[in-house]
Amino acid sequence: MTSRRKRLAPAARTGPGLILLLGLLEAFGPLSMDLYMPALPELAATLDTSDALAQLTMSVCMLGLGVGQLIAGPLSDRFGRRLPLLVGVAAFTVFSAGCALAPSAEWLLLFRTFQGIGGAAGMVVTLAIARDLFSGAELSKMLSWLALVGATAPIVAPVLGGQLTAVMDWRGFFLVLGGLGAVLFAAAALWLPESLPMGARSAGGGRSLFADARVLLGPGPYRVVLAISAISGIAFFSYLSMSSFVLQNGFGVSPQLFGVMFALGSLCNVVGSQTNRVLVGRFSPLELYRAGIGIACIGSALAALSALLGWGLGPFVAGLGIYLMSTGFTLPNQNTIALDAHGDRAGSAAALIGMASLTVGPIVSPLVSAGGLTTLTLGVTMAAASAAVLVLGMTALRGK
Repeated sequence: MTSRRKRLAPAARTGPGLILLLGLLEAFGPLSMDLYMPALPELAATLDTSDALAQLTMSVCMLGLGVGQLIAGPLSDRFGRRLPLLVGVAAFTVFSAGCALAPSAEWLLLFRTFQGIGGAAGMVVTLAIARDLFSGAELSKMLSWLALVGATAPIVAPVLGGQLTAVMDWRGFFLVLGGLGAVLFAAAALWLPESLPMGARSAGGGRSLFADARVLLGPGPYRVVLAISAISGIAFFSYLSMSSFVLQNGFGVSPQLFGVMFALGSLCNVVGSQTNRVLVGRFSPLELYRAGIGIACIGSALAALSALLGWGLGPFVAGLGIYLMSTGFTLPNQNTIALDAHGDRAGSAAALIGMASLTVGPIVSPLVSAGGLTTLTLGVTMAAASAAVLVLGMTALRGK
């Protein structure tokens, strides 16, 4: 760890410029989901396809984000952090343009998959860079700062997306994403330092993932966090993929108002992540992680009860907001618990966690919504997944 820290000057390691760049690189893959969410109903109508197929454009991108981490993570352990990151950002930019030009829903699904694979590099490599430079409470604080930057972008994106629906169709959204990718590629190429020295790199490349997995999945908290991440992804992706349809079609919310409501949800995440940053010195990452799991259960239960008992829009959205606040606790501490003991294989460790959280949800969510995209479907799915996470987090992680 000492040799890695000597690689960067203290100001470079902790300065706001590095935090901002890493936060944006981590967030721009998920932004491919958030920005065009207000346009999903319009996309379905324009391509003359079903709401379910429009939702599938979210699922395949999320799957790409998950699978891509399995590629970029181990490669970043082998070749350093910069090269896989730059290749991934370039791919994201190219396939964003492909999405804008897609002649049919089938081509859009293909391009969205590869767009997600490219965007995954930003998500996984930034976590590995943070682990290169920090550990323990320092790492948790750094991840909370990254979460702040990463959550600010989704606050702006849906509001911007809602307003853009008035001046462009869904294809324009992908041109905006491609432009963002080009800007971040240039910024990373010019200013992002290499945090993994040659002597600390693995020799196995992609093949090392299997060797690393045997170590990571051995006794210890990592495998429990991996399982929790997979189940949590069901709740979170259900929110991402269903909320646009549920709020616009079920409650009559306009695309512009939906963008504002989605942004407020992201603001709840910011409140959670920054509260977590303040509390990191007083409580362990595990204690804060468990607190976040409990908050997630409260929020998702409120959303489910609101849908079941017909309490209306206000309580339903409040439940979603409480759930999103919980992710500000769970995600930084989840990554701290998972990565802290595995600095020598941080890329693979981050990749497996990312894959679990981003692939199970996109597979399960379309299945549970096959009967209809309703408030009850969304609320119950989130509540059931959160309850399962609570049981696992309070039992399997006990004493870890």
